[in-house]
Amino acid sequence: MEDDAPVIYGLEFQARALSAQSAETDAIRFLVGTQSLKFDNQIHIIDFDDENNIINKNVLLHQAGEIWHIGASPADKAVLTTCYNKTSDSRVVSCAAVWRMPSDWDTGSHESPDDSAHNPQTLELLCHLDDSTHGNAACVLWEPMGDGKQVISLADNHALLWDLQESSTQAKVSSTATLEGKGQLRFTSGKWSPHHNCSQLATANDTAIRGWDLRTMSQIYCIENAHGQLVRDLDFNPNRQYYLASCGDDCKVKFWDTRNVQEPVKTLEEHSHWVWNVRYNHSHDQLVLTASSDSRLILSNMVSISSEPFGHLVDDEELSEGEDNHQEEKGKEPLKDSVVSTYEEHEDSVYAAEWSSADPWLFASLSYDGRLVINRVPRALKYRILL
Repeated sequence: MEDDAPVIYGLEFQARALSAQSAETDAIRFLVGTQSLKFDNQIHIIDFDDENNIINKNVLLHQAGEIWHIGASPADKAVLTTCYNKTSDSRVVSCAAVWRMPSDWDTGSHESPDDSAHNPQTLELLCHLDDSTHGNAACVLWEPMGDGKQVISLADNHALLWDLQESSTQAKVSSTATLEGKGQLRFTSGKWSPHHNCSQLATANDTAIRGWDLRTMSQIYCIENAHGQLVRDLDFNPNRQYYLASCGDDCKVKFWDTRNVQEPVKTLEEHSHWVWNVRYNHSHDQLVLTASSDSRLILSNMVSISSEPFGHLVDDEELSEGEDNHQEEKGKEPLKDSVVSTYEEHEDSVYAAEWSSADPWLFASLSYDGRLVINRVPRALKYRILL
């Protein structure tokens, strides 16, 4: 099974920000942002050549500060957002900005991979997504499947909906929502739902998950104690509009039906430390990735709550009259949820995992020591899903 062997790439700096380049559907490409206090931070553009199993990289400078979050535009391959820390008046401030890659970033010859690292080009700043009245940015979310004209930034206890104008060189806040309550409330993460005409947002703060209607900027549901400790990440099922996955510091991954939030539909307890990241596969929603600071990445097959709980749905009319009911009964037996694989190529906390936007069977994970690992869904499972 040589094809299933992981491919490992090492950055010289620590890193925790990873994104697939969503607008790129031909090449397998990931963006990684570094966290260095002493040196200029970088964005590594990682191209994976799946025929030869090798990685090609290009490096761009991000001199603004250490990168905590990175997001790729769904419409323009060259545009991305970062949330980064900078020091201002001996205070650390978290900022957010929209950037453009230089137009010729990929013309460098891949034959000499060190060239771009020795004299890397710099990202071009398009606009800041900072509003001094609205605190520190935690993450920036692009409108899913959008035209790259709208983003949401989560800053302290505010969710800001921005309109990007003039080729993203200007950003204007079009509406805001605020987290009300006692104490210093702040958003830790969020996810823009691809369903309901992209009019809903889910956010995490402390142990709670909230749903928001972006048309009125009002709260539509709240899961008060979704996790026993801090909620770290959220993701929407791409094929089932009411299903939402969450993970947190209680080492659990939970799956919710947002129409009835009293109890999770399913809970996974496979990790032994905080779970930082949960990601549904974009095409086959039974495949779920989770990344944790137990240094492991786990691929689960959550088939019972997927859009195809019985495998491929068999249409009654497709069954010929001559066949007995054996096949029909087989089709009605739900498949069992299971852990497909546990990946242990990392030696440090795995802060991020992302599916490729070009190949549904391929994913990348990033640990804090700067190790990026590219893996594939095991071939046997791939064929079981497809055939």
